[in-house]
Parts: sequence; structure tokens; C-alpha cells
Amino acid sequence: MNDAQVQSVPQVMRYMRWLKANRNLEIEDYETLWQWSVDDTAAFWDSIWSYFDVRASVAPQSIVEFKDVSDAKWFSGARMSFSENVFRAENEQRPALVSITEHGAAEAWSWARLRRETGAFAHYLRTLGVQSGDRVVGYLPNCPEALVGLLAANSLGAVWSVCNQDVSVPGVLARFKQLAPVVLIAADGSRFAGREHSRLQAIAEIQRELTTLKATVIVPRLAANALPVAPGTTWHDATCEHAELQFEQLPFDHPLWVLFSSGTTGAPKGIVHGQGGILLEQYKLTALHFDLSNEDRFFWYCSTSWVMWNVQVCALLSGATIVLYDGSAACPDTGRLWRIVEEHAVTVLGVSPAYLQLCAKDGVTPRSSYSVNTLRSVGCTGSPLPLAAYEWMRLEVGEHIPLQSVSGGTDIAGGFVGGCPTVPVYPGENSVRCLGVAAEAWNETGMPVVDSVGELVITKPMPSMPICFWNDADGARYHESYFSTFPGVWRHGDWVTVTKKGSVIVHGRSDATLNRHGVRLGSAEIYQAVETLPEILESLVLGIELAGGDYWMPLFVQLRSGTSFDEKLKSRIVAAIRASASPRHIPDEIIEVPGIPHTLTGKRLEVPIKRILLGTPVEKALNLGAVDRPELIEVFSQFSAERAKRKLKVSEQV
Repeated sequence: MNDAQVQSVPQVMRYMRWLKANRNLEIEDYETLWQWSVDDTAAFWDSIWSYFDVRASVAPQSIVEFKDVSDAKWFSGARMSFSENVFRAENEQRPALVSITEHGAAEAWSWARLRRETGAFAHYLRTLGVQSGDRVVGYLPNCPEALVGLLAANSLGAVWSVCNQDVSVPGVLARFKQLAPVVLIAADGSRFAGREHSRLQAIAEIQRELTTLKATVIVPRLAANALPVAPGTTWHDATCEHAELQFEQLPFDHPLWVLFSSGTTGAPKGIVHGQGGILLEQYKLTALHFDLSNEDRFFWYCSTSWVMWNVQVCALLSGATIVLYDGSAACPDTGRLWRIVEEHAVTVLGVSPAYLQLCAKDGVTPRSSYSVNTLRSVGCTGSPLPLAAYEWMRLEVGEHIPLQSVSGGTDIAGGFVGGCPTVPVYPGENSVRCLGVAAEAWNETGMPVVDSVGELVITKPMPSMPICFWNDADGARYHESYFSTFPGVWRHGDWVTVTKKGSVIVHGRSDATLNRHGVRLGSAEIYQAVETLPEILESLVLGIELAGGDYWMPLFVQLRSGTSFDEKLKSRIVAAIRASASPRHIPDEIIEVPGIPHTLTGKRLEVPIKRILLGTPVEKALNLGAVDRPELIEVFSQFSAERAKRKLKVSEQV
């Protein structure tokens, strides 16, 4: 085969051929490959190391040692550098990244420029005395300097963490104060939804509270802030001195970054991932599942606070050009992301279910309005993907472009279930369990079930599972989070169905499960039914256990502007739920609200709102700094108070 023919063969098939030639394994289909990958954990991850030719200065003495999922030790003895493996993909024929601002300015960075800036910034960190294990943090939007910060920090052995600039100052401090960072990189602001948002005052507040800082580096993003108010070194001055990029050789499990949980119901948990585990997980995910290569332009719409930013950065490992966009997905209109696909020849696009639903409701028609002929697949994550999104994709984007639903999380910085280019797309389902992920659905007794709803569990260790939580010396919080329900087995907190064909249906968070008359219902089924109606922008359904054994299931809906909330619309909502889900799914009450609050990564706040409606004070139910629109919480708090008054009046009359 010539180069073009080889490139057209999905990488997962090339991997299977490699296994035959190098491991004497005859594997012809994905399900067999997956089964082998979880039956022989050590052999699978060893093959990923070898297939992708991981660069290490010292080879591992063993692949994995473990008694159960909670105590695995991976690739003992290996010494390596995550950043060095990233730069192995250097290709001066194509840019490393394209950076785009909301007002349309685009700048391509060559691999040479990325190496030069990373080397220069690493040198600057050295002059400050930054050492292995120190923390370098970013208060940054989705811009190239965030990537440079990560790569430079790791090249020294420092640990990286970043918050997007839509996180409030208290939210930033709740995360970064835990880390006691020595260097802060902060953008002076950014443009979002047509407005410039200066962050100079916020930076000054953050600096005052982070007393361990040795330096702050200011990244200029706004013309209005040409003269920074916040004291600090400019990015230009921090990177003006040329220095060769050097790579500190570190243990496989040396901390790469700290990601944070949403922090909606308490202090955000600092999730620490080892550099080697992330390297292997992301080689597998980006190359074998997303099928990325140096021919691709990979664009996942995300913020730096969301784990998908980390995944997008890791696409560099596969040689892909990554497209970074700092701005709103709906400015100047809902077609903004499709315009980026057209203008920058994107081949793999990643979005949220909410964005696809918004496109459908706003009448966006990418196939006829934009050129999407470079696009070969679309990924989607953040929440269960409704069936209507698949039909819209087929009609308005192209029936030849697969829409792959992916579900994983911040916890592993990767995917548990998703898609594969050799497996058909099953609308409403995740087509496969990802390679190396021993995912099962377990019932209450801890038994695996098929074609039946159960808890998502992982029965074999993965190298990208956290090495620890930050400030959790005895591991108590880590074990409580994942291993307290089924000792030694990872319980993720999702409610899923594993089908006979190996696909997985994600129904929603198990801790927000609806349980009506003893029958468990998935909130995703209700959202899929309700949000197909053009009048509904978004919805939130809750199952609330009341005193005396009563059960109340309200549905809150956010309406499109200009829509009347009348009995006719309520009847249409009920009919849609009855037809698409079941009569059991019909809510007890439908309430209009001005908006649905989310975590900063876009997940609906089902559990905290449920607590508020049960009477928990707001300050105990959630952390407002972790909410995208804190003002909406007051709406639900007032509703709860008014409902309590109504119930009190009724009881007094009785």
C-alpha cells in the first residue's frame, strides 16, 4: 500500500496488525480486542508502550503490580518525560496549533515556535528557582500560553494546574491555595459573547491571597490593558531569552497536573495524575479511538477548566494540529463553531450535546451553510447525547460523518466508553467500552448485569487513575470517593446499561437517580424527550423523597425567548415524555425557570438543587463559586421557601 492507503486504514486496525506481527495475536474485530485488553491488563498496556514507542531514559522493570483496582503500581522503575514525548511528534510541514479569538483573529504556531517558547519559559522558571515538585498554575483562557505553561512545568518536573477565567476569584483560590504555587501565569482578560472582560482586578486579589508566589507572569489578551495594573512580568519578558528545551527524566508516576472536581458540594478535590499514566491513556484515546494522526486538525470546544482541554492538548502526541478557540460558541451566532471548521479545515470536531441541540433549535444547517468537507467525525461529551442529535447530524451535517458519544471524566482524564472507527454508531449509545477499560454494570448486590441498568464499575486498574488526591496523605478521601461501595472496585457514580453487543447507554448520575414507586428512571430519557421541543432550551428533573414516604418529581424548564408557558405547552411536554419515555416518566409538576444552573464544566446541578428543595440552606448545599450562573440558585431557593409556606398553610387549614 502507498502512504495514502496506509493513512486511510484506521489506526486501530494498524494496531491489530502490529499485534499479530509482534505479539502473535490473531485479533480481527474490536470486541475481541477489547476483551483481550481487559483480560490481560499487563500485556495490553505493555503493547501500548511499545506500539507508540514511548521514549524513556530508563526502561520499566515491571508493567503493573496490584491486588485490586485501588492499589496498582504501574511501570515501576521507568524514567521519562511527558513533554519530551509530546515534542517527538514535531512536524515542520504542519503547525502544532492554531489559536483563534472570538473576534476572528487566528494565529498558527509552528512546532519550532512551540519548542522555542517552551524552552524560554522553562529557562525563566529555572531562574526563579522552580524545582521538581513545585506547582505552577495558570489563570488562563484557552490560549497557547496555557499549553506552554504545562509543557515547560513538566520539563522541569513541576506540577501544573489551570483555571479558566470564568471561575470566580473565590473559586480560583479554593483550588490554588491548596497547591501553594510558586508561579502564577494569568491573562489580563479575554473576549466572550461580544464583550471584553478585564481580569486585572481579579489577578491582584489572587496574588494577595497566594502568599507562596515567587512571580506572576501577565499574558496580554486585551488591547485596553496595554499597561497592566496587576504587578508582574509580561509574557514577552519571561520568554525573550532563548534557551534549549531540556527534559528532566522523572518516574512514571511523577505528578503531571492537578485537576479539580467541580466543588459544588464542598471544597474542590485536587485529582493528581501521573505523567506516564496520562501519556499511555492519551496515546490510546487520541490515536486508537479518535483515530488522530499528523494529517488531522483536532478542535474540541472547551475551556481550560474542563478535562477536555487536557485531552485536546494530548492530541499533540498523535501529531495532530490542535485548534484552540477562546470565545463563545454562539457569537456572533450559533454557527460559530461550524465556521471555524470551514475556515481551518478541521477534521475532528468535539462539542457538547447542548451545542448540538442549540444548533437544531436555531435552524443551523452546516452542510448547506458552510463547507464541512474536511470533517470526518464529531465527538460529543459532557452529558448523555439525545437521539434527536443523531438525526440532526445525519440530515444537516452529513450521514457519512459519525457522531461518537464519549463518557469518562476528570477522574481519569480520559474515556470509559466511547466510539471506534471500526464499530458502527448506535444512536443513543456509546458504541464501545474503551480499550483497557474493564467496565461493567453492577446491580445492588455487586453482580454484573447485561441489558439491565446498573452502576458503572471498573474491575481492573487503569494507568490514568489518580495517583492520589492532593492533601490526602492516608488516601481516605480517594478511597471514599471510588471504592467505598464495592471494596477494591472503582464505582464511578454513573447509571448505565451494558448491552449484549458491547455498547453502553449512560442514563445519568446514579446519585441523582429517579426512583418512582420502586422503579428507577433515568433523567436522560426525560431530557431527551423534553428538549426536542423547540420551545424548550433546557430542563432539569429531580426526584425528591418526602416525609411519610411520599415522592415528588418536578420538572423545571427554561423556555426560548418569546414562548408562552401555558397549559397547551405543558400538555405537549407531557405528551413528548409519554411518547418518548413512558407514563412513569411524567413529572408531578412542570415549573418555568429563567435558566438551569450548571457546574463550570457544564453539568446540570441535579443533586445540589435537590438538596435545596429538601430544605438544605444554600451555603450547605453547594459552593456558589463552582456554579456557572450563581444568580439562578436564588431562584430555586425562593421556590423552595414559597413551596414550604404553601405546604404549611395547607397543614394549618387541615
